[in-house]
Amino acid sequence: MAGSMFLFVNGVSSPTSAPPVSKLLESYPGFCSISSCFFNEFILNMPRGALSAVLTFAVKFEFAAELSSTVAFGCAYTTFRTQNNGLELLFWERHLRRLATSARILFDSCPRRLFRPQINSNSIALHQMKSPEWDSLIQSSVNDSMKKAIPCALKERRSETELAFTALVSGNVKKLIPNENVGKEDIRKAFDTRLHVSVYAPLLFGVRTNAAHLAVVGNGREIANAKYSDWVRMRKPLEKLRPPSATELLLSNDGDQILEGCLTNFFVLCRKDNIEEVNGSTEKKLLKNKYNHSIELQTAPISDGVLPGVVREVVLEVCMGIGIPIREVAPSWSKRHLWEEAFITNSLRLLQHVETIQVPSSWNSLRSKTWKDITWEEKRFEEGPGSITALIQEEVMKRANLEGHPVASFLS
Repeated sequence: MAGSMFLFVNGVSSPTSAPPVSKLLESYPGFCSISSCFFNEFILNMPRGALSAVLTFAVKFEFAAELSSTVAFGCAYTTFRTQNNGLELLFWERHLRRLATSARILFDSCPRRLFRPQINSNSIALHQMKSPEWDSLIQSSVNDSMKKAIPCALKERRSETELAFTALVSGNVKKLIPNENVGKEDIRKAFDTRLHVSVYAPLLFGVRTNAAHLAVVGNGREIANAKYSDWVRMRKPLEKLRPPSATELLLSNDGDQILEGCLTNFFVLCRKDNIEEVNGSTEKKLLKNKYNHSIELQTAPISDGVLPGVVREVVLEVCMGIGIPIREVAPSWSKRHLWEEAFITNSLRLLQHVETIQVPSSWNSLRSKTWKDITWEEKRFEEGPGSITALIQEEVMKRANLEGHPVASFLS
């Protein structure tokens, strides 16, 4: 288990060294667009002679690499970790649901996003993969892998560290019998489950030096409501635009409305205007919650094309519970003078306060070759973390403790 990293494939420990999880995800290149699915069907059903001519044409005009990428396959995945010195899994049930949902979204949008490309989109077997028991079968498969991985991983965990897991699910067409009726066990066998495990040292919340430094560098992503491996490959070109100080890259389609991070969801606590439209009329009032804060929490809605992150969901729930106003709208850079605090969330960091955000002065400058060719504007939050961010973090941790799943349950 070199480097304290483990890889289990369908519940069996891999005999080779486990790569970093990013490399594992990159090994599933996936599809670039839904249109690729129709192109692949066209290619796969083409007579051999015609296919040879098309490939020759592709090589001649130097887009053979692009052509080959359209017949690759990907996987759905989710990342989660332990808390309390490896005793509990954070939001375990939510992650299982999200993994199954992501797999189903990929399957429904284009089966070849999830399955190896040799599969026939018209096969009876593939059609019957839409079984209502699909979600529970994926969850059961991940549970089985966890039972094998946890005992090994606990031996490698060091004091003051946690365990980080990435569960990956992809389809294996070789396990399906073409044009045959598919039963429950057939569906289960049609999935390959990989579980990557590593040791993780969480950042301490509230330490100024642990603040996030963000930079807006690219457009929103495709199929954002599913967590899938192709995004790992697709975001790599954005790295050339990363300023040296940036610890996370943000996405926007216009340079003003900020959607999310490459690895995180993005939130701002924004001062609310004293003038508010109410039923078509203008009413003057000071908007305050029960903590006497005239603010609202803003984050882009799922409909704008952002990942429905597990911790994002928890943040919205706890804010509703403690009376912090929420508006699901993409935070506007042009109104950054109203931003009091900002933070990002994901399943490893949970909640991390933001100290700086950089945005290109000109959106067109993102066509530049490197970050050095871009003129940046910056928003700096002097207080970090802010009092409301700290309050939300405290409530998220309370929910984490409430929903903690005992690691010991996998040891029996």
